Amino acid sequence: MLLKNQNKIKLNYYNSKFKKKEFPLVVVTDRVLRPANIGGLIRISDAFGVKKVYFGGPIVKLNNKVWNITRSAEKEVNFEQNEDTINLIKNLKQKKYKIVAIEITKKSIPISKIEFENKSKIVLLIGSERYGIDSKLLNLADSVYHIEMFGQNSSMNVVQAASIALYETTKILDND
Repeated sequence: MLLKNQNKIKLNYYNSKFKKKEFPLVVVTDRVLRPANIGGLIRISDAFGVKKVYFGGPIVKLNNKVWNITRSAEKEVNFEQNEDTINLIKNLKQKKYKIVAIEITKKSIPISKIEFENKSKIVLLIGSERYGIDSKLLNLADSVYHIEMFGQNSSMNVVQAASIALYETTKILDND
């Protein structure tokens, strides 16, 4: 009986009050190559109204694992693979995007303190779990933020990190 009543109160996208939004927000990854992470990033980008996702680095064959994880979000999210991430970031900078890297560095700022002078165009630059963001790309970033962690390990899965970064970013962008 309890399960039957729960189904009456549970909501999904079709019966919730969520409103579809698209933010002037682009995600660029640096060498995220695992199909599960690619699918997860497409799915979370849909959840947070990301305008476009660029998967930077070597071209990855997109397979059923990717599509199973996206749960059809690939139909909603504009994405492409781009082997030349450095030129991609330079081109986005020329188009007046603010490049915000998510990486732990000596000068990075906690993401809880994220702020934007100009909210119009934001790129979230996300690195792979194994290597993080290449230093050449970090040097192109306008700002670098890190996710505060309290355990022994200093890294987390790229999709989890992107989820936190997207939440903090869209909170600010949605505050109009």
